Amino acid sequence: MKRKGPTVSDKIINRLEQMLPGTIFFIQDLIDEGSAEAVRQQLTRLVKVKIIKRLSQGIYLVPKKLGDHGFLLPNPDDIANAIARRDKSRIIPTGEVALWKLGLSTQVPLNYVYLTDGPSKVINVEEKEGVTSYAITFKHASPKNFALKGKITGQVIPALKAIGQKNLTAEMSEKIESFIVREDLDDLKHDMSIAPAWIAKLIRESFNSYK
Repeated sequence: MKRKGPTVSDKIINRLEQMLPGTIFFIQDLIDEGSAEAVRQQLTRLVKVKIIKRLSQGIYLVPKKLGDHGFLLPNPDDIANAIARRDKSRIIPTGEVALWKLGLSTQVPLNYVYLTDGPSKVINVEEKEGVTSYAITFKHASPKNFALKGKITGQVIPALKAIGQKNLTAEMSEKIESFIVREDLDDLKHDMSIAPAWIAKLIRESFNSYK
């Protein structure tokens, strides 16, 4: 009697078991395990039995369990970066999101907006099944918006632009100083050369204060 090989369900569960809790994945990641429709059906079944969580159309999570209190959900920035990796695109948080990421604002954005060199689109994220909790918006931008090289200055400079020179407080300046010292020196010099004059001056002073 001929033995049957593993089913699409078996293959998908095996792949999921190899993922760490907290991993964000996409239908495309599993498409080699069966047809798109077969993979989608299996993921829908696994969502129903709470083995995985659906974050948005085609976007899923291997959840981290919090005891009897449900799952630990990824933050919007984790989801945005996962989508950017999938799409092989670059993203930059806009001012409001950059402020939130850096802890310069306690106001949680209602709409998380990123500039991208990929296509424009809106991802509606569901923290509860069938209920949109917030949107992640990607806005296509020209290449000049991606001239910043630093991982830290790439967030600090958009945040400072959003704050504005007149609204910058001493507390904000102190936080920015603690970020700047961790930046790669070559990237720091490059980004200061293309930043607005007042931001370049602030970054230079912040870096020098830690020498």
